[in-house]
Amino acid sequence: MNTLTENYESRFNPRFKSEAPRWEPARKEFEEDKFSMGRNMHRISVRCPKRIEVVSQNCSVVPMPSTNTDVAIEAIELKKTYGAETALDGVSLTIPTGTVYGFLGPNGAGKTTTMRLLTGLSTPTSGEARISDTPVDDRRALVPHVGYLPETPPLYEEFSAREQLEYVADLRDIPSETAQDRIDSYLDRFELADDAGKRISSYSKGMEQKTAFIQSVLHDPDVLFLDEPTSGLDPRAARTIRQSISEFADAGTTVFLSTHILPVVEEVADSVGVLFEGRLVAEGTPDEVKERAETGAGSTLEDAFLAVTSDIDVSTGATTEEEG
Repeated sequence: MNTLTENYESRFNPRFKSEAPRWEPARKEFEEDKFSMGRNMHRISVRCPKRIEVVSQNCSVVPMPSTNTDVAIEAIELKKTYGAETALDGVSLTIPTGTVYGFLGPNGAGKTTTMRLLTGLSTPTSGEARISDTPVDDRRALVPHVGYLPETPPLYEEFSAREQLEYVADLRDIPSETAQDRIDSYLDRFELADDAGKRISSYSKGMEQKTAFIQSVLHDPDVLFLDEPTSGLDPRAARTIRQSISEFADAGTTVFLSTHILPVVEEVADSVGVLFEGRLVAEGTPDEVKERAETGAGSTLEDAFLAVTSDIDVSTGATTEEEG
């Protein structure tokens, strides 16, 4: 172990007994959220995308294959209730591998609940789901297939970006050389290299968001869940995120994208689903959703979104008109 690694381990790795009491709260949070920053519970090799420039050329091994490579996300009648309140009501999805799926809905529609169910972070009241042909209730098997960037990403302000990413790579059991190559490349791509040694507590919102995005893709997941990934980013960084999403999809990664920035969805999404009051009220390509909404020639996805979430009777999926 070299001096740099030894210093890092002794200062920041909760596994080291000398620092364990200090870092025990952080360790517990890491262990509780195995998808935002998760740990592989068993060894698995890491797939190297062919078209993503930031990934090291030294990456040469592939993941355990799914028995159903055509479908990345499958959900059947997912329902989630909290007491008498229904947060999600019978949502079914079939999303092919390599698709960018734009997941839209107003606040409170159930988008975050859906993503937590699909990533195994919450248990459905009824229904079932599979990611890369792996049941979402099998968390140990699901971990290597899923990357998740929540709207409020888990970052530790005492760490620098590099220390954060090295720690996540260690938790993910990414081989050291591969991890360092990926970290260096991503930091450079997202213009964080010069600040990688500074504590996250000194970062702007945009710098934190870029660090969180990198950690969600560091292990090269089969399916990537993104909740408002461009939040707080300047135009240049937001464009880099959009380009990365397209490149991941081109390389075979499925991206489940939830955002209120509808022009981003219109630009990168292959398919769109609109959630309203816990139900999927529209789904298809962006053009198909616009046609269904009957918003007229030259309409935007925003126009269609507003149309299909206005005055909807969710029990029938039909729109209603109020008189007077």
